[in-house]
Amino acid sequence: MSEPEVWLRGSIPGIPPHLQPVAHSLLQSREEIQRVLEGMTPEHLWHAHPNAASIGFHVIHAIGSLDRLFTYARGAALSDAQRQTLTQESQLDGNVTADDLLAAFDVGVERALDQLRGTDETILTAKREVGRARLPSTVIGLLFHAAEHTQRHVGQALTTSRIMLGGR
Repeated sequence: MSEPEVWLRGSIPGIPPHLQPVAHSLLQSREEIQRVLEGMTPEHLWHAHPNAASIGFHVIHAIGSLDRLFTYARGAALSDAQRQTLTQESQLDGNVTADDLLAAFDVGVERALDQLRGTDETILTAKREVGRARLPSTVIGLLFHAAEHTQRHVGQALTTSRIMLGGR
């Protein structure tokens, strides 16, 4: 029998109670992306299907968007480096390996978990602004959307890998 999904394994130490679902989602995403990337060749990783983005794109975009959304949740603006990363996400880089992506994904999730551990639950409904248009959100809205958005791209990477590799 396989291990239950992360959300069924109990609380994540140090994460405030109202943010446990965010942490569970991010840890589940990390486990799933590890399975997707395991043994993946650069050719498979960067192959763009005619109707879908490459697996590599989904992983890189998940890492970048997680960082950007958590930045907004802190009430900060994006740095020049973050904006540059955003513009480069759609550029294929066949030199980046599955191990490179997995290591970067792990770092991104750990950084997000550290931020969750330091988030005071009393500010969850505090207003935050998103992007240059300064669209309205809240701390909790950004954190939950970051987790959901990450999971969405992990799902896309998983589906694309199954189509490309015949259900592996």
